[in-house]
Amino acid sequence: MTAEAGEPMATSRAGGLLRRPGQPQQATFLELFFDLVFVLALFRLTQGLLQNLTWIGTFQTLVLLLALWWVWSRVAGTTDRFDPQRPPIQLLVIASMLGILVMAAATPEAFGKRGLFFAGAYVAIRIGASVVLVLLLRGHQAQRAFLRQFFWYGVSAVPWIAGAVAHDTARLALWTLAVAVDYTATALRLPTPGLGRLARSELAILGEHLAERFRQFFIIALGELILVTGLAFGTSGFGAEHSVAALVYFTTTVLLWRIYFYRAGQLLSEAIAAAPDPLRLSISATYSHPIMVAGIVITANCVDHVLADPFGHAEPIWIAMILGGPALFLAGRGIFEYAVFARVSRNRLIGVLVLAAISPAMIRAPRLVIAIAAALVLAAIALSDTARARGRPPEPPSPPR
Repeated sequence: MTAEAGEPMATSRAGGLLRRPGQPQQATFLELFFDLVFVLALFRLTQGLLQNLTWIGTFQTLVLLLALWWVWSRVAGTTDRFDPQRPPIQLLVIASMLGILVMAAATPEAFGKRGLFFAGAYVAIRIGASVVLVLLLRGHQAQRAFLRQFFWYGVSAVPWIAGAVAHDTARLALWTLAVAVDYTATALRLPTPGLGRLARSELAILGEHLAERFRQFFIIALGELILVTGLAFGTSGFGAEHSVAALVYFTTTVLLWRIYFYRAGQLLSEAIAAAPDPLRLSISATYSHPIMVAGIVITANCVDHVLADPFGHAEPIWIAMILGGPALFLAGRGIFEYAVFARVSRNRLIGVLVLAAISPAMIRAPRLVIAIAAALVLAAIALSDTARARGRPPEPPSPPR
């Protein structure tokens, strides 16, 4: 009798943690507070890349960014499903924030002496959160989704920790495998022995809340670009060429903002509501955003180099970075646009091709000229978006079926 009486009580307590229909979907102050730690995380990523500007160093930075993004997106998913006003969920978010602070602090030396700090914090956040949620949801049907997460977090924890105690190439290979496990398992809907795949009915998605969280993170990434530009300009001497370079990067930031929000960035919540499979669309949006953010981080990494000597010669790797950052952003933006409209605008594809095509011609060009060329490509895309929309009704979302 006790067990039978206890099950509904446990289910009722667990159900009280979930968001209720009709509850406001706007991001809470707790979530905005949580985002603050990612200002540090992105800045430390840029610092780490500056200290190790090689092709391997760039790939290492990408692996770290994907790990940081995955933690952020999982916490965003938690506050999308659960009521962030409930004390257990607030404590979970704050504990995750502390873990991310450790990851951010360790980021520049994550492939050096701080590897165990980075990987240990990552694994602790992931497994710790899943254990807490599984216990909180005891007796509730929603528990199954987090049991699947717990299983796959345990699988990916093996290469994360093994990589932390390995060195150099072995660490990079193991952490790449760990990131691949995390992203692939979710793309396949967490197929788990004894539980199967995650069903659409098991994970309700609040489109308005999730879309707002993605937009907020993107703004944080742009804030990193503004921060780096301001710091570099402040130490450059305020010469005419430095002022022009700072203006170019401010303009680039505005153009990235404009291209992101027009119109897929504005319509993500409506697209999720209209999608026959909201979970698949939210996964596509989750995967496209780190690509766009990676483009912004690479662009931010170039600011110091350009402002330090605007008319100086750029090595091939810097040419690839100055032009590749916007190109990577446009590639991610194309994936995002497909998730919302089931098509990709030609100007995005043309922009990527133009940035690639002009790279050989920039071998002898000054750094500032290369940065201006990248900004002009982005400006052409933003202007073509405006021209195409003039005189036409706003395009409604039409996600893939």
